[in-house]
Amino acid sequence: MEQQWIVIYKTDNEFSAEVLKQGLIEAGIPAVVLNKKISAYNIGRLEVMVSPEDVDNANQYLLTNNIQ
Repeated sequence: MEQQWIVIYKTDNEFSAEVLKQGLIEAGIPAVVLNKKISAYNIGRLEVMVSPEDVDNANQYLLTNNIQ
């Protein structure tokens, strides 16, 4: 069965996306970053994603850490 991922955070800052992903992983919430930037022009965004069963915990993590 294919893994489905839900976007919980969008940003254009690669460092922020990676820090958030690492924080989620350290909190026991598997996360990935999907890079939707066009590298030649450095436009677009990055999306931090979690599995559907982790969405509530991930959203709580965002609230607890005041991440908007």
